[in-house]
Amino acid sequence: MKTFKALSALLSYPSRDLQEAVPAIRAVLGEGLLPRAAVAALEPLLVSLGTGDLYDLQERYVLLFDRSRTLSLNLFEHIHGESRDRGGAMVDLLETYRAGGFDLAGAELPDHLPVLLEFLSTRPVAEAREMLADAGHILVALAERLARREAAYAALLDGLVAFASADAGTQEAQALLSRQDDDPCDLAALDAVWEEAQVAFGPDPNAGCPVSRDILARMDPPAAAGMH
Repeated sequence: MKTFKALSALLSYPSRDLQEAVPAIRAVLGEGLLPRAAVAALEPLLVSLGTGDLYDLQERYVLLFDRSRTLSLNLFEHIHGESRDRGGAMVDLLETYRAGGFDLAGAELPDHLPVLLEFLSTRPVAEAREMLADAGHILVALAERLARREAAYAALLDGLVAFASADAGTQEAQALLSRQDDDPCDLAALDAVWEEAQVAFGPDPNAGCPVSRDILARMDPPAAAGMH
């Protein structure tokens, strides 16, 4: 479904290409995968990305997703941190991608939510729902944390939560929600957190992120540009 490709683009680092693609993304979101209410709730994010100052949009993105570990778009980080368990889960996810004919060609890790959404855009709806349901507790936590910060991105996560029928009342979701949110302005704490060694998975980290390239062109073809 092209909707997943559109949502992947919306969660990518803001760029001129993304801004120019907003009308095409808006059209794709109307294909019916998400309820009308969920699509309507995305309009403030679409307007902001389409008309906002690019540097302000990029700064906001970095503060939310790069400087706040509790808002990391790398899903396994929320349950495995940098433990060896994350490595095993990452390998399993890579094998799932490859079995579906989907290979990473950029710097992002396999568990990066925009990358997962790119993959789901090539899969049957039932399979996509099942995979997102498996990560439902993480999606619930991200949606709630973004809502606390009054971030327009919250509507996107809310849409994924609704699609996956994720339950905020599960023990797993409540455990994540009980964690204190990071302060993106506390640079000393941030440095301490990111001093942990990170394991590299997948392709050359010097390659460009496949999610942020050629967004307009990728609204039509079934496979992502830079991936095969």
